[in-house]
Amino acid sequence: MSKASTSGKSMSDTEIDTDTSTGNDKGTGTGDDKGTSTGTSTDTSTDQDSAASADARELGAAGSQLSTAPREERYDATIGGPTLGIIGWARWFWRQLTSMRVALILLFLLSLGAIPGSLIPQTSVDELKVQDFKDRHETLAPIYDNLQLFHVYSSVWFSAIYILLFISLIGCIVPRTWQFVGQLRGRPPGAPKRLSRLPAYTTWRTTAEPEDVRTAAFAILKKRRFRADVAGDAVVAEKGYLRETGNLVFHIALIVMLLAFAAGQLYKSEGGKLVVEGDGFANTLTQYDDFRSGSLFDTNDLAPFSFRLDKFTGTYERSGPQVGTPRTYQANIRYTDGADGAERKSVIKVNEPLVVDGSKVYLIGHGYAPVVTVRDGRGEVVFNGAVPLLPIDSNASSTGAIKVMDGYRDKNGKKEQLGFAAFFVPTYGGGEGGANKMFSRFPALDFPVLNVGAYHGSLGVDAGVPQNVYQLDTRKMKAFKNAKGDVLKKTLLPGDKLSLPDGAGSITFEKDVKEWATFQISHQPGDGWALAGAIAAIAGLAGSLFIQRRRVWVRAVRGADGVTVVEMAGLGRSESAKLPEELADLASTLHSEAPSAPAPARETAEVEGAEK
Repeated sequence: MSKASTSGKSMSDTEIDTDTSTGNDKGTGTGDDKGTSTGTSTDTSTDQDSAASADARELGAAGSQLSTAPREERYDATIGGPTLGIIGWARWFWRQLTSMRVALILLFLLSLGAIPGSLIPQTSVDELKVQDFKDRHETLAPIYDNLQLFHVYSSVWFSAIYILLFISLIGCIVPRTWQFVGQLRGRPPGAPKRLSRLPAYTTWRTTAEPEDVRTAAFAILKKRRFRADVAGDAVVAEKGYLRETGNLVFHIALIVMLLAFAAGQLYKSEGGKLVVEGDGFANTLTQYDDFRSGSLFDTNDLAPFSFRLDKFTGTYERSGPQVGTPRTYQANIRYTDGADGAERKSVIKVNEPLVVDGSKVYLIGHGYAPVVTVRDGRGEVVFNGAVPLLPIDSNASSTGAIKVMDGYRDKNGKKEQLGFAAFFVPTYGGGEGGANKMFSRFPALDFPVLNVGAYHGSLGVDAGVPQNVYQLDTRKMKAFKNAKGDVLKKTLLPGDKLSLPDGAGSITFEKDVKEWATFQISHQPGDGWALAGAIAAIAGLAGSLFIQRRRVWVRAVRGADGVTVVEMAGLGRSESAKLPEELADLASTLHSEAPSAPAPARETAEVEGAEK
């Protein structure tokens, strides 16, 4: 019967047949610990604490350094307070900052700090939304401004948390790495005197020689990929270093991710551009509709490339519960890499960007641009082109403005500007009167209709104040009137014309509707490192969670009766059922090499007498 004095696990009689009554050999450490049960005490907790302290003293180096976590040092304090000086306090602060507890707190604070950055409009993302928020919340806006909540990621408090977390991780990793390297270069610690005190333990007697048992144990442990060594009368072995390696990889990966995030924020560039079919884009600052960049980004670093939108293709589900859902959504383009690069064809789809010289071109939107022609009173063409309109619903009902800023003269030859409020539906569903009544039944271009309302005067574009190109500012304009005295409006089919009163000209909806696409051009230098860091962090975390670092000792000594006594014990970083199971498997393998010795005759007689 196997002896498992502390693990509570026994091996089957067929695996190991040992005589538990022969274990009083204190020299070998294989006996029953009778000394621990001879005394009596009224204070059970004191006995337990004393036994725990004795266990720790007996395990010594064998039970230490199973982790690379830095040891916490305690400072004595007198009645008058701590006796630390400036250097002592600095060391204490450094140990607190580099502790894993503080690193987790800082990581939690960083996560909390990112919440307002997601909920509150950010200046770096959309200044118009920030200004709109300030106009609508006159009480909250000054408070948010003082707390730097409109630019969270560049605020002083967020940067402080970020830098402290960075320092904490580095200060934690460096000493742990050197300590772990020292453990890898050193030998596993020697066996404790009393292996029976370890969590997993078994013993048996064998007729094999001690040297043969140790040789067999060494071979078995090496075959199981243990780092083994022979120290005195025992074989010492250790396994599971990947646990600490995974732990260190996880923390190093966090640093890589922080660096990548910082680089991405400092050196990033991101902008948007609406391109109508047949038009193009060159990657220069003046070509962007909107542009944002990091504080260290130089516009001279914009990648030299250009592209032209040949055709946008969109198909939609025409029946069933998902009617109107896009099925094909792609932009066919031609692009050149560099100022003198060869022209190439490509297709940009949703989540399938064009990658050129480290920049990515994403397809993010689509709409329609009806082609219109505006003539003055003399019949001269003063405007002709596709006018992009912005969709306002899932069926691509679109609104916008047609602005004629130069070249128009009224019937008296006076220079003036024209403006048309436009509402377009790709598949007319009925109704008259523009956005309030017209609607689209389907997003495809099945039955296009354009509704326009005419104005004349000043568009306000010469005032130097930025304005939305898709909205018509009528504060300095007068509406053309119809016979009823209302704003002159008309719903036009392709080829129809709206004539302005008193020979002021006309606007024609040509038999052509182009499509446009919006692209986001992004340059994020830290994306690759961030992805690699995230993958490494997951792999390291998995290793630190699922790999157990453990040690195994095999002692083989000759007993007082000349029979070899074999002891096996294991110790892990945490309590786990796998360690006793692994020890049992190792013991079973070793037992096949060093089988149990026959029980002594006296014991056999005593057992037979007990059975009778």
